[in-house]
Amino acid sequence: MLDASTIGLEDRLEERLDVTGLGEVRILVVDDHRTFAEALASRLRAEPGFGVAATTTIDGARRLIDERRPDVVLLDVDLDGRDGIRFAAEIRASHADVRIVMVTAGEEEKRVAEAVRGGVNAWVAKDGSVEHLLQVVRGVLRDETHIPPRLLTYVLSDLMAAEQERNEHETLVGALTPREREVLQCMVSGMTRASIAQHLFLSPNTVRTHMQNVLGKLGVHSTLAAVAVARRAGIGEDPR
Repeated sequence: MLDASTIGLEDRLEERLDVTGLGEVRILVVDDHRTFAEALASRLRAEPGFGVAATTTIDGARRLIDERRPDVVLLDVDLDGRDGIRFAAEIRASHADVRIVMVTAGEEEKRVAEAVRGGVNAWVAKDGSVEHLLQVVRGVLRDETHIPPRLLTYVLSDLMAAEQERNEHETLVGALTPREREVLQCMVSGMTRASIAQHLFLSPNTVRTHMQNVLGKLGVHSTLAAVAVARRAGIGEDPR
């Protein structure tokens, strides 16, 4: 079990955590428990070929990811009241090559499944051994996925259900005309009816008709529900 007492580190200022050594594999530790973050980083630095940075905040992690381009991010689920799983999805969207390992105290089925759907490569318990964590890190670098065995069946079932739901929503969206899909894309981007009309060079009444058609074909009764279907079908915001 890894904690600060086993390594003998003193609690230090957060700024001291944002230091990366040179190494073949770049690792970033993100945990709001300062002592744990530094203890884990120190232990990993002892491994040949590892360059390790650590931070206690999401803002610090964003900066270090942009600056250091880590190969692996070791991420806690709860970061000072902020959602680590949501942040993992953010990392995956902006840095597709980064491997993400959740290192956390809990193993709630739904949270693990949510993390995997968001692009997390592995889920590791904090009370496990450092040797096990190192095996997982080396595994994700080989594009392996690690899920606790007792949760594997649930996670696989969840992924299959999510894929089926996505296919169903893609079928609904696929039934839209090209113009209706353009309108839906604008709705996903948060545009008002007047903004959509201006953007697509249509009259407000025509936009209203298209929006009504979109809701009908998607089988929903509100713009918010239509946007939810679109997102599940893989339609993101248009940067315009």
